[in-house]
Amino acid sequence: MRSARFRRTRRAGAVALVSALTLTALAACGTSSSDNNDGGSEGSGSSDPSTPLDPKTKVTITIDCMPPAAKAAELKEWKEDVAEFNKTYPNVTIEGRSTPGQCLEPPRFTAMLKAKSQPDVFYTYFTDLAQVLDNDGAADITAYVNDKSVPALKDIDPNVLGSLKHDGKLYGLPTSNYTMGLLINRKLFEQAGLDPDSPPRTWEEVRAAAKKIAGLGKGTAGFGEYSAGNTGGWHFTAQMYSLGGDIVDASGKKAAFNNELGKQVAENLHAMRWEDDSMGKTQLLKWGDLQKQIATDKLGMFLAAPDDIAYMVQQLGAKYENFGMGPIPGGKNTLAGGNNYMIKQGISGDKIKAAVAWLNFKNLTVGKGQFDWARAKADGLPVGVPQPNFWLNESKAKDDAARAEHATMPVANFKTFMDNPVAGKAEPPKAQEIYKVLDNVMSGILTNKDADVDELLSTAEAQVNQVLANQ
Repeated sequence: MRSARFRRTRRAGAVALVSALTLTALAACGTSSSDNNDGGSEGSGSSDPSTPLDPKTKVTITIDCMPPAAKAAELKEWKEDVAEFNKTYPNVTIEGRSTPGQCLEPPRFTAMLKAKSQPDVFYTYFTDLAQVLDNDGAADITAYVNDKSVPALKDIDPNVLGSLKHDGKLYGLPTSNYTMGLLINRKLFEQAGLDPDSPPRTWEEVRAAAKKIAGLGKGTAGFGEYSAGNTGGWHFTAQMYSLGGDIVDASGKKAAFNNELGKQVAENLHAMRWEDDSMGKTQLLKWGDLQKQIATDKLGMFLAAPDDIAYMVQQLGAKYENFGMGPIPGGKNTLAGGNNYMIKQGISGDKIKAAVAWLNFKNLTVGKGQFDWARAKADGLPVGVPQPNFWLNESKAKDDAARAEHATMPVANFKTFMDNPVAGKAEPPKAQEIYKVLDNVMSGILTNKDADVDELLSTAEAQVNQVLANQ
C-alpha cells in the first residue's frame, strides 16, 4: 500500500537517489515514449477518444512507480499483470520506471514537472493536481474515460474522482485512498480494562482512555501526536476536521482555525500532555515515531491511516492481531487522501487510450491487478487492510467479500472503523506550507507547559494568511 505512508514521505521531503529500471512487456517491438509528441510513428486506433483502445493498436507507454527489485512480491505481480494485460493488448509495450526507496519526493517531482520529463503515466497524490496543472503536466482525459474504457466507473466514489477534477475536467484515475481513523493497541486496551472492540468515539473518551493506559506505567503513553516535519500541522488539521472545523475558509484566502474549535483542539492536547501526563515525555515526533511506539506496546492510540498497520507488520515486526481501528473521534469529518496516476499532456490519443486501459486493468477492476486478493495472499502480501476503499455498490460488495475470504489479518478488528464511515475532507490549499506553520502550534503545546494557546493560534493565523496571500 502506498497512499498514506508514501504521501507522508513526500511531506518529510527526504531526498533519495533516483534510479530508473526498465521493464519491457512481452509485446511487439515499440519505441520509447519519452517525447511529448509521437508524430504518428505509432498507433492505428480510432481517433474518437470515447472509443476504447483497439487491441490491434501498436504503442509504447512509460509508467511511473514500477515496484523496485527490493519489493520482490510486488514486482512479481507487476510482471504478471503486464503479461496478462498483453493477452488482450499484445501490441502495447509497457516500460516501467522504478524509484528505489520511495516512489516520489518533492524535489524530484517538482523538477520532473518543470522539465516535462515525467513518464507518460505518472504517479501523484490527491494534493498534487494544482501543481501539475500549473506546469501544464497532465492531459484532460475526460473524453477517454467512460463506462466502456472503465466499466466500474459508476462504482468509484465520486469524492475520490473529484480530487482529480478541475473545472469539470478529469485529469487522472485513482489508485488508492484512505480516511484517517483512531489506531489502537488492543493489548494495552485490554490491560487497562478498556474494550478494544469499542475504541473511543469522542475526544473526551480519548482523554479518559489515555489516562487509563498511561496508568499502566513503564513509560507507556495513552495517546500520541506529531509535532515536527509538517506532520504536526497535518494532524492538527485532522483534529479540526473531526470537530467540524476547517483550516482555511471557503474563499481559500483566509485562515479559519483561530476560533473556539481551534482552541478546543489545542487546549485538550495541552491538558492531556501536562495535566494528565498521558502523552509521554518525548515530543517533537514525526511520521514513523508513533508507529514504532505502538508497535512495541509503548503507545495506546493515535490518529492514523489503515496502511500504517501493514507498515508496522512488514517493517517493524509487529503482529496484525495487536491492532484495531475506530473512526476518528468527533466524527464530523475526517482528513482524506490518497494517490492516483495522471497522463502526460501532449502524448497521442492512442497512448492515452493505452494508459487508461492499463490503469483500468491494474487498479480499477475488482478481482484483477491490485484487487487480486487471492494472489496477494499467496505472495505473502497483506490482505484485509481497509484500503483502498473507493468502491461503492456491487463492486464494493464483491471486493469486501474477496478481502474477507483471503484476509491475512483479523478484519473484525477494523469493524468499528468500517461500519461507521466518516465523510472525508481534502487537505487545505498550500497544505505543506500551512502544516509547517501549524507544527509550531503543536510543538508549542506539547513542549511548553506554560504555552499561551491564544498567542500560538494568533501567530499561526497571521503566518497562514501570508501563505495564502502568496498563492
